[in-house]
Amino acid sequence: MENFTELLQLKILLGGMDLRFNIETILMTWIVMAVLIIFAFLATRKIDFIPNPFQVVGELIVTAMYDLTKDALDEELGKKYFPLICTLFLFLILCNWLGAIPTLVEPTKDLNTPLALGIMGFVIAHYSGIKAKGFKKYLKEYMEPVFFMAPLNIIGELAKVVSISFRLFGNIMGGAIIILVVSHLIYSLILPPVLVAFFSLFIGTIQAFVFTMLTLVYISVQVK
Repeated sequence: MENFTELLQLKILLGGMDLRFNIETILMTWIVMAVLIIFAFLATRKIDFIPNPFQVVGELIVTAMYDLTKDALDEELGKKYFPLICTLFLFLILCNWLGAIPTLVEPTKDLNTPLALGIMGFVIAHYSGIKAKGFKKYLKEYMEPVFFMAPLNIIGELAKVVSISFRLFGNIMGGAIIILVVSHLIYSLILPPVLVAFFSLFIGTIQAFVFTMLTLVYISVQVK
């Protein structure tokens, strides 16, 4: 299993700043993106009345995610935000499943990945809110029910980024640590494969869905 104390990093000195990049996370993310691109190509290269297996899976995912997006928003906004929500879910679920493959690790085990996605969702939600309501009405909502509640409302919004990011990171990292510890205790016999299936596939799927739905809810709250 991977060593949690040693990271393969790329160090770059830029203007007196020491920038460090986790090479492992970058490579795993590229693998996920490559899988998504290949799957999209196989699912859409020959769309037919009698679909191939890739088209069937693609249609099931697209239909399910579109229905959820439309229910949370409406018909018009659902069409606008559906590509983001569907892509986010597929990206996260593949990231979380990657740890089930020997020698590969989950990009979401690195806090930078869920935090970046959380910030992205936060920015999109608030930009959408400003665009839908206007800047004046958007600011007014932070002063409800009384104006001196504004700092608490702002802190509450920022806390959403921390909450959504650390929830995903904590579950994925916690599962990886449990698998590592149990593997060393029983020498990777029968239980670790069961734990890998549980944490990487089952918990990974749930956490990808929760993260995606929370992002959708944050957008819905801002635009309505």
